[in-house]
Amino acid sequence: MSKKNRSGIIYSTNPDFEFNDADEEAETLPPNQQDLRVWLERKGGGKVSTVVKGYVGKVSDLEVLGKLLKNLCGSGGTVKDHEVQIQGDHRDKVITWLTGKGYKAKKAGG
Repeated sequence: MSKKNRSGIIYSTNPDFEFNDADEEAETLPPNQQDLRVWLERKGGGKVSTVVKGYVGKVSDLEVLGKLLKNLCGSGGTVKDHEVQIQGDHRDKVITWLTGKGYKAKKAGG
């Protein structure tokens, strides 16, 4: 790894210091250990989207969850920045589905 890709590391006085690449994915927690927050975000032009934040796990597992939620809502969306974004206000439907599957989920700001 080149030095310019090491964001945030400036200098260490520890002689045993080894730089660890932080790109390793966390193991996906089971649903009952996930603590999800469901937000409503307002975009330009009066558009709103439902955003699920707080997922701990692999991006591939989050993409599967995102696909299930998009199908549930009958709406488009995406998975990016480790959150699920669904077009429209589907907070109640998403929270009901997630809690039914054993996730801890609740409405948050927005």
